[in-house]
Amino acid sequence: MKVTEFKSALERMDMQQMNEKLDSLRHELFSLRLSVSTAHVKNHAQFKQLRQNIARVLTRMQQNNQKTVIVNKGEHGRA
Repeated sequence: MKVTEFKSALERMDMQQMNEKLDSLRHELFSLRLSVSTAHVKNHAQFKQLRQNIARVLTRMQQNNQKTVIVNKGEHGRA
């Protein structure tokens, strides 16, 4: 999946879906690490790509959290 496609897919996800995607990516990275120790891996660039995708998901989750905090602070200030 291309980076732009991955980012646009993240924008459409809610927090639960992002958590599931994060778990999936972390499991995939773990499996890849195991396969390196037991067998030959053809494409070592997969490590970098998985780590970058994990970082993208975490960044997007953090951005969503910041937006909800700002919205919640604005609602409390109107009372």
